[in-house]
Amino acid sequence: MRKLGIIAALAAAGAWLYDPVSGRRRRAQLRDRTVGFLRRSVRRGGRLGRHVASDAQGLAQRATHREQPRVLDDATLKNKVETEIFRAADSPKGRVSVNAQHGIVQLRGEVDSTELIDDLVEKVRSIQGVRDVENLLHLAGTPAPMHQ
Repeated sequence: MRKLGIIAALAAAGAWLYDPVSGRRRRAQLRDRTVGFLRRSVRRGGRLGRHVASDAQGLAQRATHREQPRVLDDATLKNKVETEIFRAADSPKGRVSVNAQHGIVQLRGEVDSTELIDDLVEKVRSIQGVRDVENLLHLAGTPAPMHQ
């Protein structure tokens, strides 16, 4: 049965392509479409190859030219920390002071919640150039921690 179906399909294709009235036009059209399909496929493959190559080159450049951590002086580090932690509109800008000495940042002042204290300390720890954080923040109405 399967062989019969294949033979019938080939016979129909042959009759369609070698028809005395339209066969020449159909063969030319089939040839042109096949060549066009192959040409488009080669172009797409070339574009894809160039795209993959440029992505690979970009990844290699990124891997070989990684940003080296810079050593910041104390004043620059203090400004960088203040910029990061006081960026939000609701930040306690006037109530928290920042000092930096040899990469160690001190936070002093009075804030509203322990969550805010934890958030500020975590933000400062994530800043490049900060070696350590001394947390001298305290809640309103509680005594300030003593620096040791």
